[in-house]
Amino acid sequence: MCHLTRLKPKVMNKRAATRQSSPSYELIPPKEHSSILYRKHGFPDPLVRWHYHKEYELHLITHSCGKVFVGDYIGNFYPGTLFLIGPNLPHNWISHTEEQEIYPERDQVVVFIDEMIQAARNVLPELTELDSLLQRASFGIEFQDAATIRETQRLMQKIATSSGLESLAHFLSVMGLLAKADQYQLLSSEHYLTITGEKNQQRVNQAVNYIFNHYHENISLEEVAEELGMQATYFSKFFRQATGRRFVEFVNSLRITRACDLLVHSDLPITNICFEVGFTNISNFNRHFMAFKEMTPSHYRKLASIAG
Repeated sequence: MCHLTRLKPKVMNKRAATRQSSPSYELIPPKEHSSILYRKHGFPDPLVRWHYHKEYELHLITHSCGKVFVGDYIGNFYPGTLFLIGPNLPHNWISHTEEQEIYPERDQVVVFIDEMIQAARNVLPELTELDSLLQRASFGIEFQDAATIRETQRLMQKIATSSGLESLAHFLSVMGLLAKADQYQLLSSEHYLTITGEKNQQRVNQAVNYIFNHYHENISLEEVAEELGMQATYFSKFFRQATGRRFVEFVNSLRITRACDLLVHSDLPITNICFEVGFTNISNFNRHFMAFKEMTPSHYRKLASIAG
């Protein structure tokens, strides 16, 4: 039960905004054969932190109350609150909980990339109806019409339980619904969008895209730095500050994520998966897998098969 007094939302002043700790970059590995990704998580959870990513995020709160932070905006959330967050806009949701209180499921999220929408609109002019909605999302949007939120929640459940064209159809229904919504609040100020540094965000996205395309190779920090036209030592500091992780940690995280996908959705031997995702020997692969997942690859595959 929420006992949250609904305070008047506020926007931090320029000095307060620049004093905030730097948001970390969240790597969201793409889902194979899908342009959208549905996920849900609880609280506390490693995903709950001050962060940003290159994807749009449609975010529905299903349980608990607390504070929402979007850019330089601070407000309240409660069950049934719905947000659309644009690319590279820092955000976080902090629940008010009692000591040791846990919510197994708090958030339902759909993420999608701008490139997908832009590529599709070149051949499907009807998608230009989403332009205004996506432009507003660069500030963050909180939707405020109860009927719109209820229907969005229903459609998000459809996305969660479907795949392929059916899932895409439900997603487009959601976007069409939100594009017509006229009860909403824009969250972050225009000023905040400029002080975060568009050039730096472009560099982060360029680096991450390069890593996505080459993680299975013998990729090096020096190679990516050269691709961005930066000195290796400067790029190392820049990348860690932007993502919250060292370059090697970031690459290995992506490799392990891809390995998990192959362990679940393929019959490839573990040794083959090791080399497929970019590791050069099985002992190194096993060591990193254990560090990230706290279990061996074979145990992970076994648990996944039991879970169905």
